[in-house]
Amino acid sequence: MTNETNAETRPENGEGASPDVAALEAEVAKARDDMLRALAEVENTRRRAERQAAEARAYAIDRFANDLLPVADTLARALAAAPRDDLDEGFRNLLTGVELTERAMADAFARHGLKRVGAKGDAFDPNLHQAVAQAPSDQPAGVILEVLQPGYVLGERTLRAAMVLVSAGGGAQAPAPTVDIKV
Repeated sequence: MTNETNAETRPENGEGASPDVAALEAEVAKARDDMLRALAEVENTRRRAERQAAEARAYAIDRFANDLLPVADTLARALAAAPRDDLDEGFRNLLTGVELTERAMADAFARHGLKRVGAKGDAFDPNLHQAVAQAPSDQPAGVILEVLQPGYVLGERTLRAAMVLVSAGGGAQAPAPTVDIKV
């Protein structure tokens, strides 16, 4: 064979390429596409795992915190019910100890991102509050008049909604009956 014969049998620039070359190029293109899709899936999985790990760190204490909320409520009720006048030395010391214990628990809650919600005068938010009743008042409608049980949030998650009495507005109008609202 001469060089002229070889030149005639070889296609230039892929024109008239044999079916094997075209099939191989298609296979390479498919393999490249599959590889890019697999890399994208790995990246998505990595991001999802990072997000789940961050949520697990942020909300790891939610069940434990839920178990401690009744303890915090009991301490608050004990302090609210304790007499404050004419106390003997022993009872005054006990009361001071209970106050310090409640303060220490509140500080521990705050260090771990657990916040108390539901304060008198706040606007009603169905994501944070559970209205158990409405009452007419001189306050605008939707304002919290009383907090029956405080609520708690951990980060962005509501652990327990605050049970509140909400103003129906109206001022000195005829008293409206108290209505339970399920939110």
